[in-house]
Amino acid sequence: MEKHERACKPHVLVLPYPAQGHINPMLQFSKRLVSKGVKATLITTISISKFMPADPNSLIDVETISDGFDDGRSHDEDFLRSFKAVGSQTLTELIKKLKDSGVSINALIYDGFLPWALDAAKQFGVPGALFFTQSCAVNSIYFYVKSGKLPVPLSEPTVSVPGLPLLKASETPSFVSSYGSYPSWTDIVLNQFSNIDEADWVLLNTFYELEKQEVDWMAKLWRLGTVGPTLPSMYLDKRLEDDKDYGINLLNPNKTACMSWLHNKPTGSVVYVSFGSMAELGEEQMGEIAWGLKRSNCYFLWVVRALEQAKLPKNFIEETSDKGLVVPWCPQLEVLVHESIGCFVTHCGFNSVLEALCLGVAVVAVPQWTDQITNAKYVEDIWGTGIRTEADGNGIVKREEVEKCIKEVHEGETGKEMKKNAKKWKNLAKEAIDAGGSSEKNIDEFVAYLVSS
Repeated sequence: MEKHERACKPHVLVLPYPAQGHINPMLQFSKRLVSKGVKATLITTISISKFMPADPNSLIDVETISDGFDDGRSHDEDFLRSFKAVGSQTLTELIKKLKDSGVSINALIYDGFLPWALDAAKQFGVPGALFFTQSCAVNSIYFYVKSGKLPVPLSEPTVSVPGLPLLKASETPSFVSSYGSYPSWTDIVLNQFSNIDEADWVLLNTFYELEKQEVDWMAKLWRLGTVGPTLPSMYLDKRLEDDKDYGINLLNPNKTACMSWLHNKPTGSVVYVSFGSMAELGEEQMGEIAWGLKRSNCYFLWVVRALEQAKLPKNFIEETSDKGLVVPWCPQLEVLVHESIGCFVTHCGFNSVLEALCLGVAVVAVPQWTDQITNAKYVEDIWGTGIRTEADGNGIVKREEVEKCIKEVHEGETGKEMKKNAKKWKNLAKEAIDAGGSSEKNIDEFVAYLVSS
């Protein structure tokens, strides 16, 4: 009987783009589906699978495809071209293998960065659900450009897109504001919409209360649902047993050093600094952030990946050892919920923004490129949970600006309001994913669709 019940479960394949900020949200969504009786199989690349811990108790199966660089590769133009060609072929082979062996597939949930995955699924009559890991606001801008309603290069100082506030041209994603500067990545983000009308569902890693107008506008075009925030359950509703972390770390966190250092720091006294797993700051910008942190005279925990540490100013770590700790990686969620954390200095990737919102932490935004610029606009002007740094004419955020913004969040009156707003969004995020919440209802609707398909 138990074997028969497992065989009758609806089954989804889940294919994220192979980067930390894409894998984690889709893996967490998979856990939500599993908790509702859906069988989930995560598809990852051979190179990424090497970072996945062997877990005999995992309720999520894993299959691999090739990106053409099975020993690993930076996300450059050669990689993007290879992944499209080789990934499409090996995904098709995987679906055929599963179907031929009698495995039922009720849907393929695929990252918006990989529209070719939908074409592979449709060959076998498998429904496709597009999963957006970026905000509705950002994706609305990309759709408007792709559909020709927002001509690029931009010629006007402001940009108007339905459901969004009026934006300065400089507040749009860098692939739009600096159109032509990143051709391969621009193709990736715009081609998310190349076959979206053929998708059976569109799933959004956000929650309705956070982007009401944006979601309402997109809902006029496609069958969609907000299913976020996709954080481990212990940080939100606590309804998924043992769901304490994402489960995949492409970099090894130095948990003991981080947490031991934080434990003896005063409440709200520490500035946590991290620019994610892919950002590569120039040496000048690294130096300005370093000296800005020192000038603030605050305690700071700074994540600087091993390959980036050579860009730090000479003797910086030694000169700031009484106030700071520099580590190659850390368990970000555990750090953000620690009572010693006073603010989060981040590039404003959407996953990091959601983590800060859901954990009630105010943000100092130092956006670098892609969607980070628009996310920073929302953090400051729409959600009221942080402050944007201003770069100079050469695009560098100077040390004085870093110091000023940190002190504003730590000590200023507007900083108190930011922290108040952050707590408000924290509560709304929890309500959205909890029983009866907006995201929970959308997940239930999607599961009902799977059962009937």
